[in-house]
Amino acid sequence: MTEHTILRVVAKLTIPFILLFALYVQFHGEYGPGGGFQAGVIFAAGIILYTLIFGLDEARRVIPPWAVRALISGGVLIYAGTGVACMLLGGDFLDYNVLAHKPAHGQHLGIILVELGVGVTVTGGMIGIFFVFAGRGRRREGTVE
Repeated sequence: MTEHTILRVVAKLTIPFILLFALYVQFHGEYGPGGGFQAGVIFAAGIILYTLIFGLDEARRVIPPWAVRALISGGVLIYAGTGVACMLLGGDFLDYNVLAHKPAHGQHLGIILVELGVGVTVTGGMIGIFFVFAGRGRRREGTVE
């Protein structure tokens, strides 16, 4: 895609807005439609657009496989860690009321943390799935076919 200058320029201009919109959906999800899953898919769509325009090798340089695995496992740890923190504070798993002195504040904090965990996991999962499918049939250095 190096010869498609207009696509490259338009992608460079739109990708930051796609990622910013994903953050908006992520952190505004408890007030309206949206949340972790939708934000994760939108964020991954921005990375997938980058991959389609600039190539898989460049995308893997920007987001290496270890980072994709860290996103997936880190998101699960945030989600599960929120539940474990609730249990350690004397509540049930994901009983957000114990996260703050006022139950409403605990509910708000709990929802934000759980949705963040979901968003991070979905982002990593979608990027990982796309990288696997996009790399099918390609020979990588150091691998035996």
